[in-house]
Amino acid sequence: MRFIMLVVLIDMLAIGIIVPVLPALVGKFTTDPSEQTYWYGVVTFSFALASFFGAPILGALSDRFGRRPVLLLGFCGLAINFFATAFATSLWMLIASRVIGGGMQANAAVANAYVADITAPEDRAKRFGMLGAMFGIGFILGPVIGGLLGGIDLHWPFIAAGVLALMNLVYGYFVLPESLPPEKRRGFAWSRANPVAALKQLAALKDTAPLVWVLAFVGLAQFTLYTTWVLYTTFKFGWGPTENGWSLFAVGVVSALVQGVLLGRLLKRFTPQRLAVLGLVSSTLAYALWGLASSGWMMYAVIAANVLGNTVAASLQSLISGAADAKHQGQTMGSISSLNSLMAVVAPAIGAPLLGLVSHYPAGDWRIGAPFFACALLQAVALWLAWSHFRRMRLARAPEAAATP
Repeated sequence: MRFIMLVVLIDMLAIGIIVPVLPALVGKFTTDPSEQTYWYGVVTFSFALASFFGAPILGALSDRFGRRPVLLLGFCGLAINFFATAFATSLWMLIASRVIGGGMQANAAVANAYVADITAPEDRAKRFGMLGAMFGIGFILGPVIGGLLGGIDLHWPFIAAGVLALMNLVYGYFVLPESLPPEKRRGFAWSRANPVAALKQLAALKDTAPLVWVLAFVGLAQFTLYTTWVLYTTFKFGWGPTENGWSLFAVGVVSALVQGVLLGRLLKRFTPQRLAVLGLVSSTLAYALWGLASSGWMMYAVIAANVLGNTVAASLQSLISGAADAKHQGQTMGSISSLNSLMAVVAPAIGAPLLGLVSHYPAGDWRIGAPFFACALLQAVALWLAWSHFRRMRLARAPEAAATP
């Protein structure tokens, strides 16, 4: 577990480093802010779309050839992407490099499958939380490093990210062991590796179809939040890059602490099902309160209070992973990653227009929170689906439990 956690941390550091400077790099190839916004959207969309198609392919390949070689392939692809981005001389080169990066970013799915291989089903929620903590730490440190390097030269963060990806490649080659023994592998088929088939396979897992919808609504709300956070706080509170940077830093710190430290303790008191429901209640309230916040300090208060909201993804992933056998973990985790990528594609089409409709209201007006109210609605639907599903499962098992002496 230490091996794969370090792999994910370096991976997320590399990706986090480029977050603060990619919009500026796109701006080098455009002539005005509106053109920059448009092409940055294209670059972001191409990354998410490539990840949507790449995740189930890499997941299925890892079921066939093992996790280690596919992870190494991913690190190699990410290194190529970062160096190509650093030395891009046109928008099309930049987009092409991000397409490669999006496909290789599906490494996260293979890392989740690796954790499922080495972990008993009852411990997976805790382990997925530990992995989530590495994601959080990577996104805490990465943007800070990227901002400092980008202040010197816009290309340096991408070169640094490429070096980190190469370090992961070397580390993985010499240190990372294989987690999937040959007897648990299965053949590769393109019919199972396309994203549509992957999502169908995910929905077909025993007793998990409603949870796929829960995961979709949760992901859509989360990516809508990412899309609108900076502009929302700018319109509502007049925040600039510094204030937004610190707020996102706070989000990352809380996420890392909850998933890396508190989740294991919470799972001793609550089942993953109960924790998922409590987390959905918390996040529904959090989105609504962010939308209603009348001053900046309230955003920080809600970030700190939404502890249980950071446990939802790990709880749901553990339940879905537990429904798949050992030969299908890679495809299952790839399908989850593909679903998240699809939501990342859809979210800007929801969040940006909603924010555009209310952006003319004066600073502090509660109506500017429209995107966050939409997120709260998505979370409320997810909560109802999860609660209904767990209740049906509990009632269905009640006769069996009563018949057992």
